[in-house]
Amino acid sequence: MRIINGIYRGKTIHVPKGLPLRPTTDFAKEGLFNILNNKVDYGSIAFLDLFSGTGHISLEMGSRGCENLTAVDKNGKCVGFLRSISKELSLNVNTIKSDVFDFLKNSKASYDLIFADPPYDLETIPLINELVFNNKLLKEDGILIIEHGPKTHLEGCLNFTQQRKYGNVNFSFFENRTLK
Repeated sequence: MRIINGIYRGKTIHVPKGLPLRPTTDFAKEGLFNILNNKVDYGSIAFLDLFSGTGHISLEMGSRGCENLTAVDKNGKCVGFLRSISKELSLNVNTIKSDVFDFLKNSKASYDLIFADPPYDLETIPLINELVFNNKLLKEDGILIIEHGPKTHLEGCLNFTQQRKYGNVNFSFFENRTLK
């Protein structure tokens, strides 16, 4: 795993074997952050990373100056790894060991940017969008991004704005737009 930009640009992070992972490719991650660079001020947002795994997206956000980071994953080893590497890099990532759907049902916080990277074969991926918007977890003008495989179609979900494809990696974007 490699951080592609920010204060830890180029830093390789060695992930222990045996963690249940499917990390986003550097190609897809670069494409995603090229879009985000024009949409967000990393230093002033609250970020939520769902199905965070090793936290490579949270670490990338922290490297770029985001200080309000929350990462949720149900795998204790992944959460422990992210806590450890966050401490090593002096990044303040609030790591939470929880089922993502339980977290979304019970959270009272709101975020400017939410990124979800569920297992591609998960049948309840559209529920992420539903819970985020129904529970008002996204601030006004906030962005929800769901990473998914090519067989998942989220264009019909609430507040869908665009989809970007990078090989087999797809990002669907949803915005909590303010009506003007």
